[in-house]
Amino acid sequence: MAIGVRCTCGQSYQLKDELAGKLVKCPACGAELRVTAPERRPQADTAFDRDKFLLRQKHLAIDEKYYVWDEEGRMLLFVERPVFLLRAILALLVAVVAAVVFLIAAIALVTVLDPESKVLVLVVGISLVVCGGFAALALWTLMMPKRHVSFYRDDSRQERLLEILQDKKFWLWKATYSVRDAAGIPLANLHKNYLYSIFRKRWDCITPDGATVCVAREDSLILSLLRRFIGPLFGVLRTNFVIMAADTDRVIGEFNRNFTILDKYVLNLNHDPQRTLDRRIALALGVMLDTGEKR
Repeated sequence: MAIGVRCTCGQSYQLKDELAGKLVKCPACGAELRVTAPERRPQADTAFDRDKFLLRQKHLAIDEKYYVWDEEGRMLLFVERPVFLLRAILALLVAVVAAVVFLIAAIALVTVLDPESKVLVLVVGISLVVCGGFAALALWTLMMPKRHVSFYRDDSRQERLLEILQDKKFWLWKATYSVRDAAGIPLANLHKNYLYSIFRKRWDCITPDGATVCVAREDSLILSLLRRFIGPLFGVLRTNFVIMAADTDRVIGEFNRNFTILDKYVLNLNHDPQRTLDRRIALALGVMLDTGEKR
């Protein structure tokens, strides 16, 4: 984290955080300055008041569920994102029926057209098939509820501490989510751009007023390309992310998957000792780096 220092001569500088507590000389006037680190930012709840979170996804469960621990093995949070399996099956059946109806209509209409008008027959047939596809997609989207993420104190679900709201049911090139605290106050917006993610997965974290907080992206462009072509290679090329401060290449955190059979993750924010990134936002981002990427 950069530390702002101002000399008595009027010059201001941004210095590296490892210089905190040390004396430096002003390049302009030569005066010695003591570099004072800013106060460590407190978190809103003790569950978020740390720099490392351990996450494990619960298996043999229909909904996506996570348990969050600290390094001493104490459970901190329970996270849930519903799947709505029955609604999904029903929506799929309705979509298939709609597609079949349009296909039958296309075949019936083509058969009554003049066979010699081959171009007209082809255009009408293709148009009806395309319309059927869009109708099926629209019906499936309308019937499926949004999949929000809820953070609870424990798996009794009695006290909700944080939530991630899916902003839209359907998107073409960018998915957006809103992070809110227990009182419903907006903390940040998470954006996933599918165009960026073709070669290297990326998530942008933005404040409610539009300023970029941080960017999370795959740890390496070369590794991300290898994953696209040969897959995870039995976990050897598991997808990890680095979290970078806004408009810089300075790493403030990492979200890594452990080399285990079950899904276990580590959100490490030790590179951000002053907690410039709100840990609630960081943990919300970490969960979306898994469930939002369908890993």
